[in-house]
Amino acid sequence: MEKTWPRLRVADWTETRNTLHMWTQIVGKIRMAYAPTANHWWHVTLYPTARGLTTSAVPYDNGVFDIEFDFVDERLRVRTSDGGSREVVLEPKSVAAFYGEVFEALAALGLEPSIHPVPNEVEPAIPFAEDDRNCSYDGQAVRLFWRQLLQAERVLGRFRSEFVGKASPVHFFWGAMDLAYTRFSGREAPQHPGGVPNCPPSVMHEGYSHELASFGFWPGGGEEGAFYAYAYPEPPGYRERTKAFYDKDLQECVLPYERVADSADPDATLLDFLRVTYAAAADLAGWDRSAAEA
Repeated sequence: MEKTWPRLRVADWTETRNTLHMWTQIVGKIRMAYAPTANHWWHVTLYPTARGLTTSAVPYDNGVFDIEFDFVDERLRVRTSDGGSREVVLEPKSVAAFYGEVFEALAALGLEPSIHPVPNEVEPAIPFAEDDRNCSYDGQAVRLFWRQLLQAERVLGRFRSEFVGKASPVHFFWGAMDLAYTRFSGREAPQHPGGVPNCPPSVMHEGYSHELASFGFWPGGGEEGAFYAYAYPEPPGYRERTKAFYDKDLQECVLPYERVADSADPDATLLDFLRVTYAAAADLAGWDRSAAEA
């Protein structure tokens, strides 16, 4: 299997990234409109596939539908369990145009979701139907990003297998455009203060309702993106114990993607980051590690 770690400078695809971010928010909000609620908003996420990103099967009426970004054929595919399907071409077009085409495709299949048609966790938050600013699409750059996600998912999946306590799937959150995986101690956490742009405090309260250590990858934080790790609530001594990685501005641990890709053993470099930052969070917060680790 291909294990090359793709190289993609953030500066080389920023406009496409911003457009794709809004497109994933539209599709994620459609999933959220139909999927049963799950703790920590796990019902709204997308998942990497062999072609791109998918909602996975979403229930509606007596059947299901799914929506997949196919970055290989540059199509957004909407499929229903009764055999219906529609496509939207992935090409340079505005968020407003994409939004309109997606909802036309859904209507043709009998799907009429009600969503909040404004993006979250970004500033400014331009309503989708009015966003003519973000209109770039570089298919090759998007495919490189998707392959970055596949590599990150593979290693995060291996890391996930080492933990038998409560943990999230490895999934793509469209709010911040990151691939994330979270472990939980089992204890409740103090209420999150909120403060994320265009994101209701209640969203953060539910997402951070329990003590956690979270890890992931996003297309920022380094020249080619970055891996991150943080604990909530952050236990005393965490930043000192993780000082090799701790970014005081972001208030979390950061490992630039390029440092992983340039290393002699990228998998080992990333796993070391994940294990070191997890151990700091778990040890300093007094997790029962013997009961939670495989």
